[in-house]
Amino acid sequence: MNASEAKFLFDASGISISEWARVNNFSATLVYQVLDGKRKCMRGQSHQIAVALGLKSGFKMDVEQLSKKLTDLKEEKQT
Repeated sequence: MNASEAKFLFDASGISISEWARVNNFSATLVYQVLDGKRKCMRGQSHQIAVALGLKSGFKMDVEQLSKKLTDLKEEKQT
């Protein structure tokens, strides 16, 4: 999905971007910036927004989960 398609879905569903942001615990301003292409969406909340909107592939992972995954991968390499 691209940003235009996401905006169309918001319009077609009658759900505002601000409401979606609020329900998903995102900054509405940041959601608008992501949809307008003003953010790179490499990390942090802008990345999470882009993933949630389907604008980029990825998954939701916090720092603890990432640390565990990295540790597990390191241990796999050592065995």
